[in-house]
Amino acid sequence: MKALNIPTIDFVGKRTYAIVVSLVLILVSIVSLSTQGLKFGIDFTGGTLIEVGYEESVDLSLVRSTLSEANFERANVQYFGSTNEILIRLEPQAISSAKLSSKIIRLLGDGVDIRRVEFVGPKVGEELTNDGGLAMLYALIGILIYVAFRFEYRFALGSISALIHDVIITLGVFSLLQIEFDLTVLAAILAVIGYSLNDTIVVFDRIRENFLSTRHVDPAKIINGALNQTLSRTIMTSLTTLLVLLALFFLGGEIIHGFAMALLIGVVIGTYSSIYVASSMILALGISKDDLLPSEKEEKEIDARP
Repeated sequence: MKALNIPTIDFVGKRTYAIVVSLVLILVSIVSLSTQGLKFGIDFTGGTLIEVGYEESVDLSLVRSTLSEANFERANVQYFGSTNEILIRLEPQAISSAKLSSKIIRLLGDGVDIRRVEFVGPKVGEELTNDGGLAMLYALIGILIYVAFRFEYRFALGSISALIHDVIITLGVFSLLQIEFDLTVLAAILAVIGYSLNDTIVVFDRIRENFLSTRHVDPAKIINGALNQTLSRTIMTSLTTLLVLLALFFLGGEIIHGFAMALLIGVVIGTYSSIYVASSMILALGISKDDLLPSEKEEKEIDARP
């Protein structure tokens, strides 16, 4: 009776369309990253961030012209939560943050309230950029080693291809829309890697079980069956995660907007890649039941266990 509730969607049969969609998204992402690049926040570029509060609504163009006249020509000014609050990003300055905030108060008038001042030096920003890239690289290498030992090298390559797919597309969206990329977004990207891997591992586990427990010799049918068997779990996990992220995105405020955005994109793309990218890769690499059977040495070790 339980088996009747399992869907019979032909995921494997539609993998060609999915691969085309993935290639287009990756191509657009790479072109955007190559031409526009990422809009790095002061965490990576260095500079000063000042949060300013007003008693009434403020005109951004007026603030920009005031800062430009005071030789802050490349100042980035935007609303922060409401039209009464603005966020000012300045390039690294030769004066201290205390003197800089005092200068900003004089420029903007007595009715402003300096609520936050953050300063990051250019050298620190460069180190954070390098460390962030290395953190992502080490995470991918660690995952590759873990999955290779946990399953089989074809599964490892499948999971890594799915993770690279997810990271490139997520970064591509940030580049295309020019959403600020800071340390919180980098943390979200690393969280996306973990989420996507978890989803992929669940699918791979069922694929391996089906290979070892069935007499079918057609890998496409076995993989398709495993994807359908884990579909309800995948949908429930993704939906509950998305509900939380949507609440963070719309209600959490500007300070975690980028973080929530990266996770929203990552969860959607990660769910898609677990079904299509990872499974399509192991199928293309020619996975078979023989590849998953324990060797003679392993069988003897298993038999020798008490």
